Amino acid sequence: MSMPLYQLRDVIQEYGGREVLCVPELDLPVGRITGLAGPNGSGKSTLMRLLAFLEIPLRGVVRFAGNGNAGSDCGVRREVSLLTQEPYLLKRSVAANVAYGLKVRGHGPSKERVGHVLEMVGLDPKLFMHRAWYELSGGEAQRVVLAARLVLQPKVLLLDEPTASLDEVSVERIHHAAMAAREQWGTTLVVVSHDMGWLRNMCDEIIHLRGGRIQQPS
Repeated sequence: MSMPLYQLRDVIQEYGGREVLCVPELDLPVGRITGLAGPNGSGKSTLMRLLAFLEIPLRGVVRFAGNGNAGSDCGVRREVSLLTQEPYLLKRSVAANVAYGLKVRGHGPSKERVGHVLEMVGLDPKLFMHRAWYELSGGEAQRVVLAARLVLQPKVLLLDEPTASLDEVSVERIHHAAMAAREQWGTTLVVVSHDMGWLRNMCDEIIHLRGGRIQQPS
């Protein structure tokens, strides 16, 4: 049996002295799509930030591929990409936004690679490559931000309410792109959403949280 990609053991996180997450044990397998469901304040986004190594737990350990010090390893953090529900775009073209992460990591901007991920999210490169950030609708902006994550071909893609307030077409395109990432690169996905129908249609497993604690898988 292969080692889980993530192993959380005795994880506790607090904000301002208040416990917001308590996870005695959680394993997330390689290549699976795991959904996180629960009401607002249930700890979903906190868990996602721990999985993205944007925070370290107050107590406990988050292992990544067996590495208990993954949070301090820049190489590991680069293998994990988080997409939130609030898209943030640089004040430049769509192509420059998508290629920015490649540039930061010392890779030359690849027009072919940028074009491919734009197609994955349902944006025609011929129409969108040179479009400015302010010319995009909310759904298009979110898809551009997703493309900027996909171009890095991450080992893990974390989607935190990626379809909130989006039109039906954008929701379907984000679903398609996420599934394609797993098929093409073996990407492991963790998805937070209040849309239970969308989660059930997409995920191999759904984990329910309430009051910062895991309730049951389904």
